[in-house]
Amino acid sequence: MSALGRVGLIADDDPYFRMAVGAILNRQFGFTEVLEAASLDEAVECLATNPNISTALFDLSMPGMRAPTNLRAVRECFPKTRIAVISASSARRDILLALEAGVHGYMPKSLSITDLTAALRMVFDGGIYVPASLAEIPPTPSEPTEQYIEERIAVAPPGASETVNPLTPRQQEVLDLLVQGKTNKEIALALQLGEGTVKIHMAAIFRYFGVNSRAAAAVAGARPYPNRKLPLMQGV
Repeated sequence: MSALGRVGLIADDDPYFRMAVGAILNRQFGFTEVLEAASLDEAVECLATNPNISTALFDLSMPGMRAPTNLRAVRECFPKTRIAVISASSARRDILLALEAGVHGYMPKSLSITDLTAALRMVFDGGIYVPASLAEIPPTPSEPTEQYIEERIAVAPPGASETVNPLTPRQQEVLDLLVQGKTNKEIALALQLGEGTVKIHMAAIFRYFGVNSRAAAAVAGARPYPNRKLPLMQGV
């Protein structure tokens, strides 16, 4: 039975990559079941409904992810699950943000199968894998690029730290319903999500606003915030 074996999750919008990594988990590490998700929402739903998942591997570019810091909420809600990133990005900033979010490893997709297997083994054995490129001395900082400046303006609320990122569209929907006074159960029914999934999005919302209660999040959510999408009927 899968409940007695190792269960893993691969969250990536590339089905062929999911298949390839799934084969490594099955053949090299004896996983009896490997679940797949193509978006952050699907991954969160899998984690919420499958408590036996021991390891979850996330891609940073799949729908809903937006930024490595979204993994912080996942880590907080599933502290016993080892969370690692397998990403096409080798950017130093992405690696550091992911590690700051608490992931147990960051593996570039450019790794060979042999190196990827070795990296996964380190993560499964309780270590934290980081690419060797992180040890390289970064180039002397130059003037911020126009793209970087635009990203910072769009992302950071006044006084926020550099690691704050916009709420995802799903998190905005959850927040809008929270502001309306809906319970987690009512939000789950309205958005056709599991209650566990709603709790994870709620944790991300709390972290975004720097609050620790539903009431405080509702108050903060009722005010303007960066990238907020206004309800369609507003002002009618």
